[in-house]
Amino acid sequence: MTFRLIVNGKNRTVETEAERPLLEVLREDLGFTGVKYGCGEGQCRACTVLLDGKPVTSCLTPVRSASGKKVTTIEGLAAEARLHPVQQAFVEEGAMQCGYCVPGMILQTVALLERNPHPSDAQIVDALNGNLCRCCGYPRVLAAVRRAAGVAPATTEGGGHA
Repeated sequence: MTFRLIVNGKNRTVETEAERPLLEVLREDLGFTGVKYGCGEGQCRACTVLLDGKPVTSCLTPVRSASGKKVTTIEGLAAEARLHPVQQAFVEEGAMQCGYCVPGMILQTVALLERNPHPSDAQIVDALNGNLCRCCGYPRVLAAVRRAAGVAPATTEGGGHA
């Protein structure tokens, strides 16, 4: 079957099976390797992309579900050689070690800030719950989301930042 997708603002056409995971189509057929294969079960969210602005696990999303829709990958966020503000915040806060989970976390954050430009820490944690980081970089991820949102960090009892 033939499917038409709008990936990062450009029309793309692929011939493939309807039930094939969007993740495979993006990586193997279209070359968007920023979309990461993690668990293949939708549990780690490393494969998160935006489908019409909403985060989805591309490993579980059949390509037929994306037909005619806008797909945004990590490669589609930067504009004119400038990082998206969320990407820039992740860089400035050092919110990555191996970087494998980062594309999914950034796209999840972009969707969160579209819905709620100034989330509380609890809302950030809730939105990113399920995005697994094997390097355990969560404190820096939280700081990066706060920075991207322009939210002042919450302080802990010891006077440091959470």
